Amino acid sequence: MAVKKSRRKLIILIFGGLFLILALAVIFGTSRDNAIAVQTETVERHEIVQIVTASGRIFPETEVKITAEVSGEIVEMPVREGHQLERGDLIVRIRPDAYIASRNRVQAAYQGARAELRRAEASLEQALSEYTRAQELFAKELSSESELISARTTYTVALAGKEAAQHQIEQAKASLEEAEENLERTNIYAPMAGTITRIDSEIGERVVGTGMMGGTEIMVISDLSRMEARVDVDENDVVQVSIGDTARVEVDAYPDRIFDGVVTEIAHAAKTRGMGTQEEVVNFEVRISIVEPEVMLRPGMSMIADIETDIREDAIAVPIQSVTVRLDETAQQNTRPTDRRRGRTRDLPDEIVFVVDGDKVKAVPVTRGIMGERYVEIVNGLDEGVEVVTGSFRAINRELEDGALVRVDNDRQPNIAERN
Repeated sequence: MAVKKSRRKLIILIFGGLFLILALAVIFGTSRDNAIAVQTETVERHEIVQIVTASGRIFPETEVKITAEVSGEIVEMPVREGHQLERGDLIVRIRPDAYIASRNRVQAAYQGARAELRRAEASLEQALSEYTRAQELFAKELSSESELISARTTYTVALAGKEAAQHQIEQAKASLEEAEENLERTNIYAPMAGTITRIDSEIGERVVGTGMMGGTEIMVISDLSRMEARVDVDENDVVQVSIGDTARVEVDAYPDRIFDGVVTEIAHAAKTRGMGTQEEVVNFEVRISIVEPEVMLRPGMSMIADIETDIREDAIAVPIQSVTVRLDETAQQNTRPTDRRRGRTRDLPDEIVFVVDGDKVKAVPVTRGIMGERYVEIVNGLDEGVEVVTGSFRAINRELEDGALVRVDNDRQPNIAERN
């Protein structure tokens, strides 16, 4: 009987142990199945370059629009688009016949005014002589006072006549100078050395000159040796851009080349598209001077510029995708005001990263600095050497919570579904 009882106890212990092992296996297997697969990276120091990316087109730094200063028909244009010019080269001739006739007419009037002045001077000389003689005779009581007054009046009229003739000469001279200048303006010369990049008029067309205002635009002369990129930068990014920032310019026509550039000008006034609609966009034009391009760049070419607005050397950094937010109670205790543009504020949770602690993760609030192409600077909250979660996108932004169970799998890349 004792032997049977011992065997029974042994069997019970064996089956109990097997059941316990099976239960533990099920429990641990279930826990392992519930663990979230993540990828991680050790926090290290990096050089971070903050970049503002914008698109635009290539333009010459210097270009001059040639407009007509006098009206008339174009009778000569010895240049074509792409023509290389030197300063002072003849580029357009407007029919001068009407301006020659006007010059001749005004010149004749000027000569007539000069003749009138000579006549007035002679009359003044005669009137002065008679007035002097009248004074002598009156002093000797050989003439009456009325004769003296008459002589003096004649002299005064002659003097005024001379002054009027002098003013007529000045007026005629000014008219002659204007007529000669208008005649000279029928010949248009290149104001600078460069290349003709656009021609808007042809021989036989009539152009309008409006004097003090710009007339008909005939052509454009550009200095193609000095080119610049003009890009539209979003209003939220333009505050980061400064004069003198370096830039990398990629021109669509030269996909294998990168051109160096420097920011030379930032617009103070915005360019707004779709004002008053949901598609309203506010941009500021930024000009980037391209430093010694290796190839010929042409006006109007499409391009993209990466403007380096800030640099941090030896900065503690994590991959950009590691930083996220959570709308939980812990995050809501550390909120900060943001949206003030419409006169109200709303609270957003602090940004966090998930730090691996054994087989779990811990949500750690962080303060970001500048952001580069792959990494973001962490100003406060992390130390060098800790292990942070870098993927997948779905795990970081949806699945992980503080204390969540994880399984590190750095040999596996997240698939498309895990990224979204």
